[in-house]
Amino acid sequence: MSKSRRRLSPLQAVSLNMAMMVGVGSFTAIPLLVGELGGPATWVAWALGAALAVADGLVWCELAAAFPGSGGTYHFFDAVYGDAPVGRLLKFLFIWQFLLSGPLEIASGAIGLGQYAGHLFPRLDAAAWSVAPRWSGREAITWTVTHGQILAIALTLGLVALAYRRIEVAGKLMVALWVGMLVTVLWTIVAGLSHASPSLALGPPSPGARSPLALGRALGLAMYCFLGYYQVCYLGDEVAEPSRMLPRSILVSVVAVAAMNVAMNLGVLGVIPWDAMKKTTPVVSLMIDRLQGSRAAALMTLLILWTGGAGLFAALLSYSRIPYAAARAGHFFRFLARTHPTGGFPHYSLILVGLISAVACLVDLSTVIDALLASRILVQFVAQIATIAVVRSRPGVRLPFRMRLYPLPALLALFGWLWVLGTRPPAVLAFGLGSLVVGLVAFVVWERIKGSVEAIGS
Repeated sequence: MSKSRRRLSPLQAVSLNMAMMVGVGSFTAIPLLVGELGGPATWVAWALGAALAVADGLVWCELAAAFPGSGGTYHFFDAVYGDAPVGRLLKFLFIWQFLLSGPLEIASGAIGLGQYAGHLFPRLDAAAWSVAPRWSGREAITWTVTHGQILAIALTLGLVALAYRRIEVAGKLMVALWVGMLVTVLWTIVAGLSHASPSLALGPPSPGARSPLALGRALGLAMYCFLGYYQVCYLGDEVAEPSRMLPRSILVSVVAVAAMNVAMNLGVLGVIPWDAMKKTTPVVSLMIDRLQGSRAAALMTLLILWTGGAGLFAALLSYSRIPYAAARAGHFFRFLARTHPTGGFPHYSLILVGLISAVACLVDLSTVIDALLASRILVQFVAQIATIAVVRSRPGVRLPFRMRLYPLPALLALFGWLWVLGTRPPAVLAFGLGSLVVGLVAFVVWERIKGSVEAIGS
């Protein structure tokens, strides 16, 4: 896309990031955090998550300012490594893991929306169908799909249709969704903090919360809620003054959402005892029901559905640009490089991401969150931190934005992400590492096929 077609304003860029960060994750994570830490001291996880998000956000700021363009991490790898072997490998592996982690992230938000909708329609929590295959000598594993997950599939496909339009129209729609998100968050904060009991909200950590494993698990949940501070980097070609605007939107989003999450967490924990909360998924709706009645709780639930929809819309809008950018550069299937004949947006890529996300809604929420973190951390976050070191080692590279106190923020981000990765459940960690190994094999096959085609063409 040419520079003349950059259409996202500063407000639209910030709204995209913040809507993606808040989504429904901030509303569903509180009881999950309480369950991991075994008590009310979830503010520890939020503080650690904010520190990691700021440190990693500085990595994104430096790369985005130096190499503005659509595609996010893929574009950074392309700009820094080009067609060198390490560059081809990193770009391929990023797209490979994205086809897992991107739709999983979108699906997690859609599943969370289905759970909150269960506050209005309790039958959504019931099983739509269950399958329990049996193998000789092994215990049956039941796979259950709820009506809420079916609703999540429908919401995902509906948002694909909503995102199927020109970027300037989608940007205006994004701001409208973002305003609804702000109303939802502010209502939650004011209602909670005005009635919160400090003894409930700031209770001491349980003995289990002091273990590195429990803190790492909780930090992973907090980072799941922070994911998205970099979302606008995937649409860099469509942002006005990207070298200046991308870093600003990242930092503003991280600080604002960190403050929101901490305030929301303290408010909810100050109203609902933690031992009751860990058994309740739509915890914010329950809080409003206790404080302001069932009608207010129903309205809050609708606003949370609106907010979650804004996050999913932001994800679909930006993630659809990743396969498009790779295909346009010749590193992925060519048909994904096509744009809509009148709207100019990557419509085939949008449809592909939306369909994979819809299928991923058939998996339970906690597994989806763990799987997306396990499949993304090494290829995206850790590799980007290493890329910063490579860029800084090259003389003459212009860096419009430089993180302060380098390399301390980069090292903090590296330690934090490896901590999160190392504390995933063994089965999920095996999934993440296994998918990476399969990706390496697929890359070798891809290179050989591509080399054979080029040889025949010459």
